[in-house]
Amino acid sequence: MSDFLLELRSEEIPARMQAGARAELEKLFRREMDAAGVAVGDITVWSTPRRLALIARGLPDATEAVSEEAKGPPVGAPDQAVDGFCRKMGVDRGDLETRDVKGRATYFAVKNVPGRRIDNIVHGVIQTIVHQMPWPKSMRWGGDSIYSQSLSWVRPLSGIVALVGDRKVNGSIDLLPGIAGGAKLDISNTTRGHRFHHSGDITIGNAADYAMKLRAAHVIVDHEERAAIIRDGAAKAATDAGLSLVEDEGLVVENAGLTEWPVPLLGRFEEDFLDVPAEVIQLTARVNQKYFVCEDSAGKLANAFICTANIEAEDGGSAIVDGNRKVLAARLADARFFWEQDRKKTLADHAEGLARITFHEKLGTVADKVERVAKLARWLVEEGIVKGAAPEETEQAARLAKADLVTEMVGEFPELQGLMGGYYARAEGLPGEVADAIRDHYKPVGQGDEVPTAPVTVAVSLADKLDTLVSFFAIDEKPTGSKDPFALRRAALSIIRLLEANSLRISLISAHVELVEASPFLSEEKSSPSTGSGRAEREGLLDFFADRLKVQQREAGVRHDLIDAVFALGGEDDLVRLLARVHALQSFMETENGTNLLAGYKRASNILKKENYLVTPAQAGVQLDSRLRGNDEVMSTGDEDPMENVDDPQMREIYAAQLAARELSYTPELAEKALIDALDAAEPKAAAAVEAEDFAAAMAALASLRAPIDAFFDEVTVNDDNPDKRAARLDLLARFRAAVHGVADFSKIEG
Repeated sequence: MSDFLLELRSEEIPARMQAGARAELEKLFRREMDAAGVAVGDITVWSTPRRLALIARGLPDATEAVSEEAKGPPVGAPDQAVDGFCRKMGVDRGDLETRDVKGRATYFAVKNVPGRRIDNIVHGVIQTIVHQMPWPKSMRWGGDSIYSQSLSWVRPLSGIVALVGDRKVNGSIDLLPGIAGGAKLDISNTTRGHRFHHSGDITIGNAADYAMKLRAAHVIVDHEERAAIIRDGAAKAATDAGLSLVEDEGLVVENAGLTEWPVPLLGRFEEDFLDVPAEVIQLTARVNQKYFVCEDSAGKLANAFICTANIEAEDGGSAIVDGNRKVLAARLADARFFWEQDRKKTLADHAEGLARITFHEKLGTVADKVERVAKLARWLVEEGIVKGAAPEETEQAARLAKADLVTEMVGEFPELQGLMGGYYARAEGLPGEVADAIRDHYKPVGQGDEVPTAPVTVAVSLADKLDTLVSFFAIDEKPTGSKDPFALRRAALSIIRLLEANSLRISLISAHVELVEASPFLSEEKSSPSTGSGRAEREGLLDFFADRLKVQQREAGVRHDLIDAVFALGGEDDLVRLLARVHALQSFMETENGTNLLAGYKRASNILKKENYLVTPAQAGVQLDSRLRGNDEVMSTGDEDPMENVDDPQMREIYAAQLAARELSYTPELAEKALIDALDAAEPKAAAAVEAEDFAAAMAALASLRAPIDAFFDEVTVNDDNPDKRAARLDLLARFRAAVHGVADFSKIEG
């Protein structure tokens, strides 16, 4: 058994590509070794800016000899078929064996494949890896770059080290395969150390001494070790200066990908730059220069930065720090210029420029979107959906929320949109609630992002995201499969989090109607034949929310089938009320009563389904629920179905239940009477609890049906020979099913 070392050395690999390159290198190596029949165990992959290295431990010295056989054509087949089989298998006709297959003589080819040395196998694997390594961006170089089949790599490939145990893998790699006289790159056992700290070749003996010899040449090949040096060194440099490091793990990883011998160094910039917002300074240092920033003991940004040098300087890094300070000063001077220029105009003045920015070709400009959001945000406050916010301040915040998109600062740093608007609002003396809403109206952006709770901010944020969803649904730009170019799934999840965190009671359908009716532009889109009816769109929007709700609640431990069970009732577009019902249902289903009631429900439903139980026109004369009495179409009699024009599933269930409650023409059995009495008691309790949104009480009312329904199935024959008894008992089961459906559609619950 031997360890295998592979190093692919090149010019600087971009830091952002190194993690993906490590993963792809291991994937390709495992794939090719598996195809060669070599089992691969533990693999270590490292990267530096100038190399990718892979160590595979415990490879066999050779593969075992094997015997392969293949069934061919039957004896007597045309010579052309037999010869073709021989060519395919690489054997002579005289080497074929004849065997009996189902009473017919058939040719078989048997090949003894000798074992292969691991050195020969890995040589072919290296060739494949070099030519098939996927890079986000790659290049060709040298004289052979005029050929399309020349090697394409992220940067010019300059060396390959390959060792099996103590042996160098002999051979070379074609850089221009298929072309006679094309360039080749020899496989060797020598590499290069740090560009400045070491000159000359380094001979590698085996995989075990690879990292050690490179460390002696000022190269730390383990990217995680370099990251730890940067992380700890930066924190120590800040602490030694009486400061604290602003942690940034992404920046740690990026600096580890830029250096082979990292040395964190602390420097200072002029204090007057601190007049610029702290986020601007941090972003300037991070994005442009890859520097860390520090805070003082009061938690405020300090005039300090930490850069990561790639050398151990003789002067302790003074010249490096001074050079980086000058570069950072130039960047901060630009940022200060943007800050001062932007404040020469009010946000309202900036907002006029939004009319020149297209939001979407079918939805107009950003100014059009702002108009819709402002109207909806004010409506949310005036309707009492968002409480505690002043309508005027809410509308003002909504009209200015996007104004910073046309500022110089956001043009330079798009990541600061919203944040800079908040700073500019405060600088011109706008109310704090308005400034906060402008700053935070994009939140929550991701799953871990903070959810706003300030009323004005909540109103503007909710209006902005609702407008995005409704607008794109109006022009039929819905997410499909994995494609979601307008981030509508994220918008829906953000809306759900806003509603849940702030307990906002809003009808999504009402919000949809308000947006469409308040916007002439969207109203025109609604009238377009290509967009479909408003009702169908609203149903599609609710289905979309249901899917997003399942995703979000699954992470919170809520079963998706319980969400389906509540959504299936229809007409529920208040997500707070819906989630309260779902949570109560989940708690109930975790009890023995819930499990047994579900079993009874499914048994009742199966019997009704098997018997093709339907509400018949002859039952139309039974007293109807008060919610149905005012509907003349429902009250129709004769041969028409009295429920034909009622779409609400709950109403249909209530109707069926009340039809089932008619007087019996016989004396019921004890268990039958007990179920009737239990339903008489449970139905009004459950209905009242649902009306009061006390869903735990509604579940408790249903729990009282568990014992009676079990006893009914044990003691009563549903399909009695007496047609009156049979019909009445089916009606009773339908009434039981309807009572359960008053709380949730148990047919959607798994189990």
